[in-house]
Amino acid sequence: MRTGDAVRLIKERLSIVDVVRRYVELKRNGTRWTAPCPFHLETKPSFSVNEELGVFYCFGCQASGDVFTFYSRINGLDFKETLEQLALEAGVALEGSFAANGLRHVDKSNKHHSMRQQMLRMHQLAAAHFAAELKEKTGAECRAYIRQRGLNDEVLERFGLGWAGREWDSLAKKLRRAGFSEQTAVDANLLSKSPKGVVYDRFRGRLIFPIKNLAGQVIAFGGRIVRDEDEAKYINSSDTPVYKKGEHIFGLPQARKNIASIGKALLTEGYMDVVTLHQFGYENAIGVLGTALTPEQVKRVSNFTSKVTLLFDGDRAGRKAALRSCEMLLARGLDCSVVVFPEGEDIDSFLRKEGVGAFEDLLRNAVDGLKYCITLLKSLAPREAVEWARNFLRSMEIPELLSPYVSKLAGHLQLSENVLRENLADWHRQNRPNHRTRLTNTREERPGRQNMRDRQILMFAVRYPGRLDDLRAMGADMLLQSPIAKKTWEHLAEWGDDAHYHLDETEKKFWALCRGPHAPPRGNGDNELELLRNQLDEYYECAQKSSVFAALAKNTSIGDFDSDLDYLRALQKTLEKKHE
Repeated sequence: MRTGDAVRLIKERLSIVDVVRRYVELKRNGTRWTAPCPFHLETKPSFSVNEELGVFYCFGCQASGDVFTFYSRINGLDFKETLEQLALEAGVALEGSFAANGLRHVDKSNKHHSMRQQMLRMHQLAAAHFAAELKEKTGAECRAYIRQRGLNDEVLERFGLGWAGREWDSLAKKLRRAGFSEQTAVDANLLSKSPKGVVYDRFRGRLIFPIKNLAGQVIAFGGRIVRDEDEAKYINSSDTPVYKKGEHIFGLPQARKNIASIGKALLTEGYMDVVTLHQFGYENAIGVLGTALTPEQVKRVSNFTSKVTLLFDGDRAGRKAALRSCEMLLARGLDCSVVVFPEGEDIDSFLRKEGVGAFEDLLRNAVDGLKYCITLLKSLAPREAVEWARNFLRSMEIPELLSPYVSKLAGHLQLSENVLRENLADWHRQNRPNHRTRLTNTREERPGRQNMRDRQILMFAVRYPGRLDDLRAMGADMLLQSPIAKKTWEHLAEWGDDAHYHLDETEKKFWALCRGPHAPPRGNGDNELELLRNQLDEYYECAQKSSVFAALAKNTSIGDFDSDLDYLRALQKTLEKKHE
């Protein structure tokens, strides 16, 4: 089944209203459903869903699209993830190779897809097993630890915490009885295998933190010791076909609604920090899964908010992690601030000893992210500070922020702006087009700011992707100038009507302008094509006339009278054609 066929079948089986109402409270308004927009902070019902057309639109932030766009954006997923999850929900089998359509499919025989589904079911069973174990007699020591940490039943239930007992093969037995392969369980990181081939539980004697994806599926676990032992404090699931540590964020499924509602996220390091913050009422808290913040995690957070407050420990490691995290958040254009804890304090100890009032004071006095970076830079040697500043400026994904950041860094570090700007423009010009995470919002790349000819061609192409051959016959594709116009054309040529799912946010806005619920009906393609043909003909005539004038001016300077007459005759023919 081709991607386009799967998409159409999923749309037939899933109502956009049923999907959207999982996340927002929709109210009937005539033929439409309305609600406050889940994508920007507001209280008025500017968000509208048209069930008949299968589209949504926000009059406030102009977010628009179909059920795939909504599900992808609200969950922070890419098209592949969205397609897989909605297909599973709709009962659509994604069989066969999608390579011809550009969709990465790991195994043509669907073994990969089957294994992935098995692993998801195994993780679901394991989560239920750990939760049940916590309530058993053998979970007494873990329950004592939980009481010591002051966690209540509500937060335990919200995060699905559990207990991995000290028996060597408790989960292994459970998985065997359920008919799962031991090797698949090993590959899923639920079990381990000794050099002699003995299979045993990976997590033993630990408080278990289930890690979920944005669809609410358990995909991994973290485990913490509950008493002083000569073992690692935490062990975590490694990467598997269902889990990539650097792409997920602990607590985001539980926190996303609150983050969208208040427009800010509290980002911390560990599982327990997140759980503690939620218990104290900070339900917008999320964690980076005990590792350094990654670009993929930053991108995922930015799908829900543009404001992030970092809550890292005040020790050397915490300060270093906060510096790197600030750098990444600021480079993507997010509003970032840092809470500085007193020496020796962390989130849990501070909240329990000092209380919510003192913690609120810390939040109010959070240091601006760039200012925090500059403060730490002042402790470095000047050469190191300059090198950091240059690397940071090179990582900027929004070119419009370059100039103000250069000025701020130069002023606070007492450097010449020229020192920081040195080779910066050349570096961006040479490297930015190939940067994987670049944002296409530079002046020459935004669809709304392209030159008019690019815009006219692309508007027809987006509205009628099935008529690209007509445009090619007119030479329209050869006239495209801006990088984003050329890239959008390539997407249309490859994907046709399904191109929308493979565009970035800026391109999708242009798509919505051309084909959204407020765009003109697409029933007059022949007339629109003829109008575009006339506009391009005018351009060709003007271009030809300009080239003749330029050649005539150049030739006059060398005194070649015969060539002058040839150029004048060419100009006359051009003018006669225009007159006709």
